[in-house]
Amino acid sequence: MSTSTIALAVHGGAGTIARGAMTPEREKAYRAALEMALRRGHAVLAKGGAALDAVEQAVRVLEDTPLFNAGRGSVFNADGQHEMDASLMNGADLRAGAVAGVQNVKNPIGLARCVMDHSAHVLIAGMGAFEFAHRQKVELEDDQYFFDQFRYDQWKEVVGTEVVQLDHSGKERKFGTVGAVALDAMGHLAAATSTGGMTNKRWQRIGDSPIIGAGTYANDRSCAVSCTGHGESFIRAVAAHDVHALMAYKGLSLEEAVRVVVHEKLPPLDGEGGLIAIDHHGNIVLDFNCPGMYRGHVAADGNFHTAIFR
Repeated sequence: MSTSTIALAVHGGAGTIARGAMTPEREKAYRAALEMALRRGHAVLAKGGAALDAVEQAVRVLEDTPLFNAGRGSVFNADGQHEMDASLMNGADLRAGAVAGVQNVKNPIGLARCVMDHSAHVLIAGMGAFEFAHRQKVELEDDQYFFDQFRYDQWKEVVGTEVVQLDHSGKERKFGTVGAVALDAMGHLAAATSTGGMTNKRWQRIGDSPIIGAGTYANDRSCAVSCTGHGESFIRAVAAHDVHALMAYKGLSLEEAVRVVVHEKLPPLDGEGGLIAIDHHGNIVLDFNCPGMYRGHVAADGNFHTAIFR
């Protein structure tokens, strides 16, 4: 299949983002980071590059900024450490790679790509993933690189308690995840997602982000999807794959399939959050069932769009 349409969308998390806490400077910084991710991914697509490379590059940008709960900006777990999850999937052949509970890896999405390209597995975790990172000579960083005062203060509020917080504390319930979906000039789709999980999480808790079909899914037959939200609910709803299934088996449009999942299937499971999706025609849908989602997209016209609130 060949097409001249290229398209890309990114997200930096969803949730109850308090407008009162969003200063003009902060909003400008978030939008600039989202646009930078779009530009990096779009540059790959504009040169005829693969959707898979585009989503990886876009997510790397978001992992490298402390503004988002992924990579450098990951939240602290109950032990005061960072455990990161990431996955990506190629729509052309359904290959996928994922890592969970990894520490000290600068770009978890890059390690997920290595799992896809250089192992016989889809998902590896913990110390095994760290050993694999060493073998692949993936870039590592010490704990100080991942230290962020804002994240540390969030953790200190709840350390030693049973409270597990989403990305932002208090009234600001933000699901910290980053992701990207893309369509390349060859008509292939890809999706990628990365996260630092929940503040004060225990027992090596893993959410939907590294789980293929829950937080990430791509299939050239239908769509590419990256989710952000209450991970446990998205796992139970198999949210990302459900968008594909509604299109493939029921013939729904991308927009309608996303609407059903986000507004009908997830809410009964306490599934607050959203997702970004793209189909093989280049249609883009960015939908959420909460007050806001950090998001951006660039379509065939080459114009970059970013938004936070509804």
